[in-house]
Amino acid sequence: MIGERLKRARAAAGFSMLSLGQHVGVSANMIKKYEHDENMPSSGVLVRLSKALNVRTEYFFRPMQVELGQVEYRKRSSTPAAILKRIHADVLDQAERWHELANLWPNFPVADFVLPDGLPDRIETLDEVDTVADGVRSSWQLGQNPIPDLVDELEARGILVIMTDVDQHAKFDGLQAQISGLPVIVVSTNWPGDRQRFTLAHELGHLLLQGRLATALDEEHACNRFAGAFLLPGGPMRLQLGETRHRLEPKELYLLKMEYGLSMKACLYRAKDLGIITSSVHRGMMIQFSKNRWNKVEPGRAYPPETTLTFQQLVYRALGEGILGESKAAELIGIPLMRFHQERKLEQLDAVADQ
Repeated sequence: MIGERLKRARAAAGFSMLSLGQHVGVSANMIKKYEHDENMPSSGVLVRLSKALNVRTEYFFRPMQVELGQVEYRKRSSTPAAILKRIHADVLDQAERWHELANLWPNFPVADFVLPDGLPDRIETLDEVDTVADGVRSSWQLGQNPIPDLVDELEARGILVIMTDVDQHAKFDGLQAQISGLPVIVVSTNWPGDRQRFTLAHELGHLLLQGRLATALDEEHACNRFAGAFLLPGGPMRLQLGETRHRLEPKELYLLKMEYGLSMKACLYRAKDLGIITSSVHRGMMIQFSKNRWNKVEPGRAYPPETTLTFQQLVYRALGEGILGESKAAELIGIPLMRFHQERKLEQLDAVADQ
């Protein structure tokens, strides 16, 4: 029956029962009956439901295969429940398609997540968190240079990154969960790249530091420290700013942001953590940030957002190797078959090039 899937798709699309019913020409009470599996929509209504909810009709009949486990939202206390429902529904849909694609492969070509070597059993201070971040970089052979594509790096390590369509100003700061033992981190497609990257690194911190922190350490603070240290190691920062400074130029922070993908505000905080500037210098510069309204929107061009292409790449690879057909490929990507034909032949790219 389609009830649970309809309820999830409606939540993801942000419809009430009344508004969805108005879109498809049935009453809100009938939508309720569909969702409780007390009635089955006709084929015509089902088509209208799929168009209104922007899903293929096959979606309603896909077996329920996954559940989100150990969900940890990094959200503000005032996050509306409707936003969380939309995020949860969207993540479940994407996770199910990942799960279905993985099950089609004889040997799915994505590595299982393995904890990096050398993680300590106990972390007593925030300074030790820096050492952990350096150790992870060393274990993953990242060196001390900027990480150009953090999403790609995490996915190569067996961490599933899901991009959900959450408004940039929505009060949502990320999500970490488990799907069939696979760690999942969720960020918004609409965030600037520096916010995406900090959230990804922060959630990686939760994954690695959980159960290792001394009781005196706050886990959120420790994960913030990990995120800053992982994205911008102390060595390169001291090399660029010096060992100690009485003041930092905002342009220095901007240049660090554009090189390492860490916000100016986070770079400033990082300088304080490393003892490059004192707490009083940090406070003074934060007052300047507030006066210039840089707390909300930082100056200059935004750091470009990241994206994930891994899922589509695996779908096309499976198509090329004969593991699935065009119809299943289009269903997994979530687009109409005709559009998939065009994209497969690169016709849309040719059309853009001709303009």
